[in-house]
Amino acid sequence: MVNSQKDGQDPLEAEVGQAAGVAVVIVAFNSASALPPLLDSLPAGLNGVERFEVIVVDNDSRDGSAEIAEAHFLNPTVIRMGRNAGYAAAINAAAATVQPDCHLLILNPDLRLYPDAARPLLERAATPSTGVAVPLNYTEDGHIDPTLRREPSVLTAWADALLGGPLAGRIGLGEVITGAERYDRRGSVEWATGSALLVSARARRIVGEWDETFFLYSEEVDYLRRVREAGFDVIYEPLSHVMHESGGSGRNARLYALMTANRIRYFGRHHGVVQTALFRLAIAVGQAMRCWRGSWHRAALSCALKPLRPAADFMMGSRS
Repeated sequence: MVNSQKDGQDPLEAEVGQAAGVAVVIVAFNSASALPPLLDSLPAGLNGVERFEVIVVDNDSRDGSAEIAEAHFLNPTVIRMGRNAGYAAAINAAAATVQPDCHLLILNPDLRLYPDAARPLLERAATPSTGVAVPLNYTEDGHIDPTLRREPSVLTAWADALLGGPLAGRIGLGEVITGAERYDRRGSVEWATGSALLVSARARRIVGEWDETFFLYSEEVDYLRRVREAGFDVIYEPLSHVMHESGGSGRNARLYALMTANRIRYFGRHHGVVQTALFRLAIAVGQAMRCWRGSWHRAALSCALKPLRPAADFMMGSRS
């Protein structure tokens, strides 16, 4: 653990930092360009946190990501998976090395912490009912990134398909919560995208490991559902600010198909055959309506119409 206690530190800072240690977990996969700015942002972002450690889990990158992390002045622990094991498996590998009284601050490698970003999340985690705390995300151009979500349902799927995500969100029917006023206030949410999540030590011990069968995408939906089912709240904290670079599945046809497959896989685990068929049909209709936009929609449509493949199969042979 790094000790960051300073003379004259504000009592609240000391109290938050002493409440529990924090393990910052970063999953890297060919993240050489993203890692240095994220690691550089951690000291200011963790201001006031007395005990913390930084763990970079490398999913067999070929661009020197692990070496870049090892050379950084923060001296993070680097876990080399030796294969592209997936996002959930990497989190589990890091969590297995962390003391049970530590919170986990899980960050995408293309994230940046604003100064003092961690303290409000830790304040929320100090509340026994909080299982996970999530921050306010900004895009690179300074706009609010709508990362809060409703639990997937047949209604949200059809609203997104027929109306499009932005309109469905504005009228309160889509999966993405887009109303600007919601991002002004703290409160409980069903789930949020996994770019930045503080998992409390209590929730870690009770909820257990992340589900590695998702490989990538929907693993946070599954985990946060289990957090709620364990009796904890998922709390959005707008006083904590981070910046998330654009990217992700975007227009990558393979990743977009994997995201589609895992949305269906997740929904099917919690609903019956008829509901799952309606959910899947909504996705297929929505992608068919947008096939003209590009190959990623065609790949998603094909995925929705065929039997689901194991999630890891989408990444076989991939080095990007």
